Amino acid sequence: MKIYNTMSRKIEELIPMEENHMRIYACGPTVYNYIHIGNARPICAFDVLRRYLKYKGYKVTYVQNFTDVDDKIIRRANEEGIPAIEVSEKYIAEYKKDAHGLNVMDADIHPKVTESMDLIIDIVKKLVESGHAYEKNGDVYFRTRSFPEYGKLSGQPIEELQAGARIDVNDIKEDPLDFAVWKNAKPGEPYWESPWGQGRPGWHIECSAMSSHYLGETLDIHCGGQDLIFPHHENEIAQSEAASGKQFSHYWMHNGYINIDNKKMSKSLGNFFTVREVAEKYGYEVIRYMMVQAHYRSPINYCKELLDACKASLERLYTCRDTIDRAAAAAANGEVTSEAKEIFDKRRAQFESAMDEDLNTADAVTALFELARDLNKMSADSSVSKEQLIAGAELFDTMTDVLGILYNRKKADEVPDEVKVLAEKRAEARKSKDFALADKLRDDIAALGWQIKETRQGTEITKL
Repeated sequence: MKIYNTMSRKIEELIPMEENHMRIYACGPTVYNYIHIGNARPICAFDVLRRYLKYKGYKVTYVQNFTDVDDKIIRRANEEGIPAIEVSEKYIAEYKKDAHGLNVMDADIHPKVTESMDLIIDIVKKLVESGHAYEKNGDVYFRTRSFPEYGKLSGQPIEELQAGARIDVNDIKEDPLDFAVWKNAKPGEPYWESPWGQGRPGWHIECSAMSSHYLGETLDIHCGGQDLIFPHHENEIAQSEAASGKQFSHYWMHNGYINIDNKKMSKSLGNFFTVREVAEKYGYEVIRYMMVQAHYRSPINYCKELLDACKASLERLYTCRDTIDRAAAAAANGEVTSEAKEIFDKRRAQFESAMDEDLNTADAVTALFELARDLNKMSADSSVSKEQLIAGAELFDTMTDVLGILYNRKKADEVPDEVKVLAEKRAEARKSKDFALADKLRDDIAALGWQIKETRQGTEITKL
């Protein structure tokens, strides 16, 4: 498998440090509000990465943090007159509801900043003791110039950063480029005891501490949104490599932006949408499909037309899968033909080739639809065996499981026993040519909220 490495700006072969084991760290949300559409993209994109690596046979250890102490959380707590921890716990629960709605698997480890203070303080102490950081009035700052490679991820030379830096006359930092790794507590803020007094961590240091603790000082893959490249990931690299003396991550993956009707999403423009709001209208799965139908590094232009198209595409896939089941139930036993095996092998290879080329889910979705076309033809052919249809369905399910779509099939409404009994009586009435009774039974079924109709593949019962 090959991926685009933001660090090298090249497509590279993905090679784990330890054979058959991928250690992945993903930057998680700051939990002060519901997640928005932009937040949904990385969690869906890198959920697909994780699923595909598992499909390929890798053991994957996936860590995603929760930033549960932050200026935004404190501000929200003050507005609502409740402790900051209540705000963060509430929105962690809301995040999980949305993530599960999007069919995103829980991380193997979901560390919280508030439960990782000892780890954070330890790495800050290392930086101070080595001269990479210094304390001023209870704040601790990283000496950016002490790390000569600063800017290597974003491609911004330190000279350019220096030229753009603003110097505040009240700034206590040695250098405008220095950034906080520990903050002195202000009155009324949550705080933790440290060698530098009461305070809390800077934003960047938390990910360095938690990732190294749970995955080791060098990661296989660090991933997140494109907006995190600078300064967040750049600062993570500097402080992590200064503390450990080792490469922080072998690969860096970043997903592209989401624009709203060709404009950047912004609360001030009134085009800011939460996942919850969109899901109430379209359902979570349409959002999930929207994320995977495009390459993870390409921009997505969120608009009503795209959501409608994604909804229609999902319906086509659901229809195909249901058609296969009905055809298989009516088909006779037999062999999987050599021609069918060749078709299935071709579609699997097409799917894997797309995914192996920098997680190209757009082309993988194309392979899925071509398989759906093949299976629709087979389902319409009464000579096709049950075994062949089942083999095709299994490949179809494998591909949709990797992409994390069609998961609502498993949640579909079960046909009630009362409706099943009426359907059986209707079948007997049709067989004996009592069509008046058959029509009455059809109406009785409709009155219970179900629709029954005959297809080439047999009787179909669906919810109205």
